[in-house]
Amino acid sequence: MAEAGRTLTVLGAGKAGEALIAGVISSGWREPAEIVATARHPERLQELSERHGIRTTLDNAEAVEGAEIVVIGVKPQDIEGLLGEIGGSVTAEQTVLSIAAAIPTALIEERLSDGVPVVRAMPNTPMTVHEGMAGIAPGAHAAEEHLQRAEEVLSSVGRAVRVDEPYMDAITAVSGSGPAYFALLAESMIEAGILLGLSREVSTDLVVQTMLGTAKMLRDERIHPVELREAVTSPGGTTIAAIRELEQAGVRAAFLNAIQAAMTRSKELASG
Repeated sequence: MAEAGRTLTVLGAGKAGEALIAGVISSGWREPAEIVATARHPERLQELSERHGIRTTLDNAEAVEGAEIVVIGVKPQDIEGLLGEIGGSVTAEQTVLSIAAAIPTALIEERLSDGVPVVRAMPNTPMTVHEGMAGIAPGAHAAEEHLQRAEEVLSSVGRAVRVDEPYMDAITAVSGSGPAYFALLAESMIEAGILLGLSREVSTDLVVQTMLGTAKMLRDERIHPVELREAVTSPGGTTIAAIRELEQAGVRAAFLNAIQAAMTRSKELASG
């Protein structure tokens, strides 16, 4: 059995929850025996147990007992039912990390015992390949130690940045939805390659590797995007001809408007 004070419990282990489980195990931050997961169906629990060697249960209240960190990974529409099950079982000595989209910490705190520290997180899908990005925000009772625990969990599948909770809608719009923007851009560039006569396979390889390499330069070498763009853009060359077309099409303004629209929608979902 795991040491009680080191147990990580994941309530509602769907894709995001399983990615988190896989990440903390592969990073060595927790052993499989120190992790408990819940799901709605026994078949799903069997999958998780066989794949990762973790403990599983259908009983959410049982799963949170003695856990150091309780991750809420259920869909937003299932949050009320889950909190009804665990409300009397979670204590102020534990840390609750919610990755349920658009659910404010205040809603969770209202349904738990007094003083329970809640940290809200917005991770994104690249966490499944350990390259995720998450924003985290403390609830009313979360202190530095609770934020550090949340960061330890999320750092096993990528990176995390701290923000105040009102900015979580912006995090959702920029990085939460962000993979879809890049996927749309990749799709468009691949189609352009096909238009120019390249095979789909070759065009896809060119675009995906170019995106990956560019991202690594921006991150690892800390090159500013403007600096990188200017380095590629020769006077009177091919790149500036393409940039002019993009600017005339209003691509920059379209991205600004799109991400602002995503934030507006995030606020609507959070309030309703």
